[in-house]
Amino acid sequence: MIRLDLSSGPKWLDLGPGLRLHLLPVTTAIMVAARNDPVVEALPEGASKEEQALVMAKAVARRVVTGWEGVGDADGNPVPVTPEGIDALLDIWPVFEAFQTRCLAPHLMLDAEKNASAPSQTGTSAGAKATARPAKARARTARRG
Repeated sequence: MIRLDLSSGPKWLDLGPGLRLHLLPVTTAIMVAARNDPVVEALPEGASKEEQALVMAKAVARRVVTGWEGVGDADGNPVPVTPEGIDALLDIWPVFEAFQTRCLAPHLMLDAEKNASAPSQTGTSAGAKATARPAKARARTARRG
């Protein structure tokens, strides 16, 4: 079942202890823009699925992350959100996994579902030949006792 969340406002997403991202909703427009990101388009033809996933996640994150808590420099001072900072944050494996699972996965699962074959209108066995002989009808009479 698709659950429509018609709220269009940004939301906080907890990614780990002390780490939260303030995100715009991941809309179709965001996904289309991310797919057309120059970094995504520059991926080589033989790029691994892992590399594609990381580049796409970064492209989406650069469009939806509007704020964060728990991100600091080497001295622990809070740093502002920047495209370079978002990329560096997603280079941290647990952060990438959490972002992928909690933010992107619901949208990507729907996208994957639409790639499945549609069911046949006449059923899955429409073109199959019958291999069993028809059953013989037996008259049944009710016994009265």
